[in-house]
Amino acid sequence: MLNHHFSKTTLAVSLSLVVSAAFAVSLADISNKDATSGVKAALEKGATVAVSKLGVENGFLNNEKVKIGLPSVVEKAMPILKMTGQGKKVEELQVSMNHAAESAVALAKPLLLDAVKSMSVTDAKNILTGGDTSVTDFFRQKTATPLGAQFLPVVKNITDKNGLAPQYNAIMGKVGSSGLVSKDETTVEGYVTKRALDGLYTMIGEEEKAIRQDPVGAGSAILGKVFGALK
Repeated sequence: MLNHHFSKTTLAVSLSLVVSAAFAVSLADISNKDATSGVKAALEKGATVAVSKLGVENGFLNNEKVKIGLPSVVEKAMPILKMTGQGKKVEELQVSMNHAAESAVALAKPLLLDAVKSMSVTDAKNILTGGDTSVTDFFRQKTATPLGAQFLPVVKNITDKNGLAPQYNAIMGKVGSSGLVSKDETTVEGYVTKRALDGLYTMIGEEEKAIRQDPVGAGSAILGKVFGALK
C-alpha cells in the first residue's frame, strides 16, 4: 500500500516537472523577432499609458509623484511674496506650471512612438537585459532633446499668461550666470519643461516596473512571453 502511494506521488511530481520544463522559456529561447516585438510592445504600452495619465486635466497636479513645485528661489521667497500681497499670484503660477506640463505632454506620443519604430534588435536585447529602468532610459536617450524643444514653446505660451513668470525670467536672467540658481531654474518655461520631461519618464518607468513584475498581467501575449522569460 505504501509503495503504491509512493509510486503515485512520484509519478505526479515527475509529470509536474516534465510539464513545467515543457513550458519554461528562457531568454536564450527568445528569437530576435520575438524579443524586438516584445520590447516594442512594452515601449508602446509605457508611452501610451504615461501620456494618457499625464496629458489630461490635472494629470500633474493630482499626481504627487510628478506634481511640479515652485522653483526653489520662489519657494524660499514665499514669506516675502505673501507679505507683499503676491501669494495668490504665486499659487496661480504653480497651477499654471502644472497645466502647462500636461498640455506639453499631451503632444508627446507621436515622438515617443517614432522612437519605438526606430529601435534596433540590439536596442531590444539591451533593454531586455539592461535592468529595471532600461525602457525608461531608452526613451530618455532617444526623445529628451526633441521633446524638450517641442515642450518649451507650449509651456511658455501658458506660463507667460501669469504675470509673475516674465518677472521671474527677467530677474533670473540677470543672476543666472552667478551660479546662485541651477541652470534649469533661470526661466519658468525651462524649469517646467525639464520637470514635465522628468514626470513623463517617471510614469513610463512606473509602467515598465508593472510589466516586469507581472508580464502575464500586462494583457499581451508577446509581453508575457518575452518579459516572462526574464523571471
